Amino acid sequence: MVKLPSPSKDDINVPTPEAKKIGTFGGVYTPSILTILGVIMYLRFGWVVGNVGLLGTLIIVTLSTAITFLTSLSISAIATDRVVGGGGAYYMISRSLGIESGGAVGIPLYFAQALSVALYTIGFAESVVNVFPQLNQLYVALIVTVFVAVIALTSADVAIKVQYVIMGAIALSLLSFFFGKSLEPTEIEMWGASDRLSEPFWQVFAVFFPAVTGIMAGVNMSGDLKNPTKSIPLGTLAAVGTGYVIYMILPMVMAMRADATTLLAEPLIMKEIALWSPAIFLGVWGATLSSALGSILGAPRILQALARDRVLPLWMRFLGKGSGVNDEPRVGTAVTLVIVIATVYVGDLNLIAPVLTMFFLTTYLVLNISAGIEAFLQSPSFRPQFKVHWSFSLLGAIGCLAVMFLINAVATVIAAIISLSIYFWLQRRALEVTWGDVRRGVWMALLRIGIYKLDQSYREEDAKNWRPHILVLSGAPTKRWSLIELADALTHKRGLITVATVLKSKSRELIKQGDSEKRIRNYLEKKGIQALVRIVTATDIFAGAEHLVETYGLGSIVPNTILLGDSESIDRRDSYCQMIGQIHQSKRNLVIFRENHDRGFGKRRRIDVWWGGSMQANGGLMLLLAYLLRSDLRWREANIYLKLVVNHQKAVPPARDNLNRLLSNLRISAHPQVIVADGRSFDRILQQTSRNADIIFLGMAAPDQNFTQYYEALQKKVAELPSTVFVLAAPNFSFSEVFNDQ
Repeated sequence: MVKLPSPSKDDINVPTPEAKKIGTFGGVYTPSILTILGVIMYLRFGWVVGNVGLLGTLIIVTLSTAITFLTSLSISAIATDRVVGGGGAYYMISRSLGIESGGAVGIPLYFAQALSVALYTIGFAESVVNVFPQLNQLYVALIVTVFVAVIALTSADVAIKVQYVIMGAIALSLLSFFFGKSLEPTEIEMWGASDRLSEPFWQVFAVFFPAVTGIMAGVNMSGDLKNPTKSIPLGTLAAVGTGYVIYMILPMVMAMRADATTLLAEPLIMKEIALWSPAIFLGVWGATLSSALGSILGAPRILQALARDRVLPLWMRFLGKGSGVNDEPRVGTAVTLVIVIATVYVGDLNLIAPVLTMFFLTTYLVLNISAGIEAFLQSPSFRPQFKVHWSFSLLGAIGCLAVMFLINAVATVIAAIISLSIYFWLQRRALEVTWGDVRRGVWMALLRIGIYKLDQSYREEDAKNWRPHILVLSGAPTKRWSLIELADALTHKRGLITVATVLKSKSRELIKQGDSEKRIRNYLEKKGIQALVRIVTATDIFAGAEHLVETYGLGSIVPNTILLGDSESIDRRDSYCQMIGQIHQSKRNLVIFRENHDRGFGKRRRIDVWWGGSMQANGGLMLLLAYLLRSDLRWREANIYLKLVVNHQKAVPPARDNLNRLLSNLRISAHPQVIVADGRSFDRILQQTSRNADIIFLGMAAPDQNFTQYYEALQKKVAELPSTVFVLAAPNFSFSEVFNDQ
């Protein structure tokens, strides 16, 4: 278990009060709208209109924006419920669905953001070289990469100011396009050109959809915002709305000024239509630079948050440090720059670009799931100022998943495998966090439904669905570990185990009880045992155990089997036997384990069950427990020997036939053994025939007024034998129905 320590000065996720923060327009709206109005708008919008026509394009824009809008609603709900720290989407997901889910999305999202910088700078370089062919594309890309990194290293405030200039260039290009000229007389084609084979609708949709996926640009700046709770919803929704209006107007203008064939033939059709053609180049360059700048600002902040939450290995802790009063991730930016430069040298991102898109969409998907679960559970702690019904978030999640498969099914599977691998890696590290998440709420909701259903439908024990729910009165687990090991083998993940301890107390110190329970729980986890833990205090240990058996449980889910250790203290045996009687009266199965400390569980190869001849009493429970024990991996090589004593040799054949018939009906593999007494006592037969067993199951009589003397005689009977399990079945419980032998 890796426990996340309290944050140090370097780990504080919120900058100091003196830090100069960014407002809604500069911190959220500007980076979001600049990422939305990107390269696809300039280089692919004409192709979209040419393929599917005006009406088809408007449908694509509306469907794409609807998914982004629903995701923005989910982001707004989460952002107005809690203070969003640095890391944006990672911070939101980790505080909602847990650190494993946050890391599974956050780590790929960081690399997607980082590699996107290279993607945009390479795209910028390609467009520049098309205009100035004498320039070297690699050098241009490297220079631009270093340029945007220097801006990011200088400060986020400077980067925002540069984005204002870029926004001006994009606005100028749009104005130049709207006031441009018509290329040819045209008739508006609602579904594309009719005289040629167009691309399928959903393939065109997949090409266009990344144009509306810029809403995380502002969220990634959450740690630098003056008021993230206000700025993220307002800025994100405003950017989505602005983008939608522009994207609905652009195809109308294109459809009126050029026919479908021209739109398909000319990738940069906006330049041909524009009033001033160079303005379109300024827009293309501005779009690529703004996207690169947004990514170089967002990626290091995700990396910083991952390092501070100890999601990354401890030797990478230095990546969580911030610089200056604004707590800027300059170390993370420098590391990101190295990754980007290495990628730029590779030069071709066509192979990994679809996977990067999948990581962005995976983030949207998980954010929708987070908001949807929080809203559905209606946890008292989830009180967003911006309320969104859970069905909208669910619809957004379904839309994201559908689009991922439409864009690239193979890339979707690859992204899912990577994210799941990171999730399980983090789960194995067992990071312990100081914040709660929604997962506990999910389990509580499912538990609530299940408890009420069981309580309404099955108020009494249902034999056909019987599972061993064992309450182990173990005392200190380290001293009686064999009890817990036996309980684990009997349940074999079929039922529940509760490891319980009754402490004799002078005063009830609840805080110390909680600490003790936590220590025992951690010890069991290290040993690989799934069990609940309960510690109670009482002035009398046996009375405390009786009270625990009577009161422990929730609704109809109560322990049906009590597992005890053998009483070795003679002076306390009366109290011990009285406790057994009380437990039996509570209609619980009682199992007492007498361990042979020299032999333990032996070789785990032989299980002896001494059959009393009835499925309605101890015999059925013993056979069931032996069957469950052999189902455990540690006992899988064991053989069950079902032993029955008869008085005469003539009784052997019918007795053996009865045992064979019983085992056949029960579908249990066991070896029947019929033993002739020949005048020998049962005690002598037991000693002679079970001395080489690894564990022995013996039935026990129901307690009466002479039970203490009976129990002492039972102890003497097995004193020299291997480890023995005494079994006392609950009154009136039919184990024949458990085996379903009808």
